[in-house]
Amino acid sequence: MGDAARIEELDRWLKAENIDDIECMIADNAGIARGKSMPRVKFIEGMQTGGLRMPETVFGLTITGEYALNDYLSEIERDVILKPDLDTICMTPWQSEPTAAIICDAELEDGTPVEFSPRQVLRRVLNLYEAEGWRPIIAPEFEFYLLEKQEDVEARPKAPKGASGRRDSGSAPFSIDSLDEFSAYFDDVYDACEAQGINVDTLIHEAGPAQFEFNVFHGPALNVADQSFLFKRILRQVAIHHNMFASFMASPYPDSFGSAMHIHQSVENMETGKNIFADAEGENTPLFLSHIAGLQKYLKEAMPLIAPFVNSYRRFAMALSAPTNTHWSRENRSVGLRVPSGPPASRRIENRVAGSDVNPYYAIAVSLACGYLGMKEGLKPSPEFKGSAYDVTSRALPRHFLDGIKNMRKSDALKDVLGEAFIETYLDAKEMEYDSYSSVLSPWETRYLLLSV
Repeated sequence: MGDAARIEELDRWLKAENIDDIECMIADNAGIARGKSMPRVKFIEGMQTGGLRMPETVFGLTITGEYALNDYLSEIERDVILKPDLDTICMTPWQSEPTAAIICDAELEDGTPVEFSPRQVLRRVLNLYEAEGWRPIIAPEFEFYLLEKQEDVEARPKAPKGASGRRDSGSAPFSIDSLDEFSAYFDDVYDACEAQGINVDTLIHEAGPAQFEFNVFHGPALNVADQSFLFKRILRQVAIHHNMFASFMASPYPDSFGSAMHIHQSVENMETGKNIFADAEGENTPLFLSHIAGLQKYLKEAMPLIAPFVNSYRRFAMALSAPTNTHWSRENRSVGLRVPSGPPASRRIENRVAGSDVNPYYAIAVSLACGYLGMKEGLKPSPEFKGSAYDVTSRALPRHFLDGIKNMRKSDALKDVLGEAFIETYLDAKEMEYDSYSSVLSPWETRYLLLSV
């Protein structure tokens, strides 16, 4: 079916569903939905004429609302064309009127993809896999906190009250009762996921107060990244309707457990559909071991995309279920790279380093990029680690935000895979965010220095 026919079919569906408002969305650097909402007629006309446009500088936006402008992303702020991906259209169930949402790609006037677009960054990596006859399969796990609404945003965040009025507190890993306390919220989350075509899997209560984990079902990387982008928005929006906030901040409580986005990744042969990480006897293949080795070698250069904020590094605390190294091991959650047990068809590596505060497109892209480089370079991993890795100092991850930026600036390999213009612009945005962070007097300085020195 041609583009014109698909647009006509979409228009008929929108009319049949009485949908007159459409949200056209892209993800920014932080994974936040940006875009435009418009009437159906304007949306269809824009698709036909290329009239759906936004300034390219949206892809240089910092979390503080400033723009990273450089030799690659100019202050002239040229428009880029939003190209809705019709396979992503879905309902937005929390709106009072029937509303649809659609994820867009971004192109220049000549049809060239905008290389700063998060979706395009991931596509660039997937194209490298496709050239080898490989298809990455991804399954992310999202940890997040539910927070009580509070007027003082600088106050310590509080866990909200459940249906019974009892506030969730302390550590309650895997608690069914705590899940029941928030059952109304999660019922609405499941309904919204069904409306938006998101295949969620397991829900558990994590270790922190009102901390939960949702798993998105495994699938092809771009589709799962789209679902993850939509899913984080669902959790936030539904929380608001239940008088709460959903936070994906990596470490909202400095003395409690952080929130991670664990990335389970495997690779299948595009022709046979078989997992290339296990052989006929069920043993690890050389490609699997090289994939692990690539993660070991390049993750420390990839940190700005999987630990994107200063707060991200607070999560890497000893004995709080966050890895601080790139050792690998079977069924060992103390290492950064865990191999879960299971049949050969599900052989995979779990990247436990990424925080939940990531842009899912970037985190998946760079995690796959590290594994790809390992396979192409034929790298060998370190021996499997035995025992607890929380106290070891070997293969340590960077412990400071600026160290991560410095490492990525020098990474020619990641620039080749992800694109130099994207990496330089993204890192410029991260440095601007750090400058903004450094300009604010911290509570520690006020408490210990203001009246003491």
